[in-house]
Amino acid sequence: MSAEDPPRSIPGARLMFSLDPAVSYLNHGSFGAVPVNVQRVQQRLRDEMEANPLRFYGTGLLDRVVHTRRHLAAFLGADPDGSALVPNTTAAVSLVLQSIRFAPAEEVLLTDHSYGAVAMAVRRQCRRTGATARTVAIPLGATDAEVVSRVRAALRPGRTRLLVVDQVASATASHFPVREIVAAAREHDIPVLVDAAHVPGMLPVDVGALGADFWVGNLHKWAWAPRGTALLSVAPAWRRRIDPLVVSWEHDEGYPLAVEFQGTIDYTPWLAAPAGVFTLRTLGWEAVRKHNTELAAYGQRVVGQALGLAPSDLPDPGGPGIAMRVVPLPAGIATTTPEAIALRQRISDKLAVETAVNAWGGRGLLRLSAQVYNRPEEYLHLAEHLPALLATLQR
Repeated sequence: MSAEDPPRSIPGARLMFSLDPAVSYLNHGSFGAVPVNVQRVQQRLRDEMEANPLRFYGTGLLDRVVHTRRHLAAFLGADPDGSALVPNTTAAVSLVLQSIRFAPAEEVLLTDHSYGAVAMAVRRQCRRTGATARTVAIPLGATDAEVVSRVRAALRPGRTRLLVVDQVASATASHFPVREIVAAAREHDIPVLVDAAHVPGMLPVDVGALGADFWVGNLHKWAWAPRGTALLSVAPAWRRRIDPLVVSWEHDEGYPLAVEFQGTIDYTPWLAAPAGVFTLRTLGWEAVRKHNTELAAYGQRVVGQALGLAPSDLPDPGGPGIAMRVVPLPAGIATTTPEAIALRQRISDKLAVETAVNAWGGRGLLRLSAQVYNRPEEYLHLAEHLPALLATLQR
């Protein structure tokens, strides 16, 4: 497929969402977008809750949560009895970190692709316990073999207490071979936490087959669930050791109910989440994945060409089915987080295009997502106008 031969749009798909038609929303990866029919399912649940709050919270709520959890766990190939519904991946990471008893001589190993808030949570827990946070560098575009080799070489048996690795990294859109990484860590009995925030709905996954000690993925990104819906899967050996961040009435029941029940939080995003999975399947998951993957690659290509980049300059995500791609920005642009945020806002204000911009490895990275509501001309519009906008920053 060439830049002159863009992928076909899915007819009528944009009408499934309530996004502003005046804005090109090329940033599904950050917060997702909830289909209108799923919004309506959640609203009906909210109406039920407000019609009789006592009945909603006091009669059958736990059964409904458990039923939802089993449905979503089955979708992801996870053990429903070892899974818990949580608000998001970030919350689950803090939960896991709190549940592991780190000693001063121990360390947590991350890659330099780790999500910023995850790295912050690791550093905070290390400060509290006297442990050390250490980062292994993985080059952008590294092969699976190179990734596994670098991670294996960075492990310190007897000292590395936990390895945290992304399945699809947020800032770089890199896909990591987590099954092989888990196997390498298992050689030294080192637990692994897989941050799979972008996996549910984007990639087919069998969580149980990965063998990770902890795995967590958001369903409110690519699986079209309402925001505040994620699933944490915990290996049997760790379930009794999970220490909830919030103590509530189901605390004595242990994991997972002790994690899921938190009093009067809003449970409607979780209860409506299966409607998102149903909608995805109804539209045809394989068709959605094909469309998104091809469109993300197309967007990367046309924007990269507009910035004067050769195909070899455009990082490959390292795996099939990735619906996000990054375009390296010119040297000196968006090299810090404040600069990246400012550029993202400038693109939004001047071009009416929503993107993600991240500072990574001393270079600004423009991340483009693709979802069924996107069209090729939106990426062409960005490609046409972005060079001039960036030129104003280089003067």
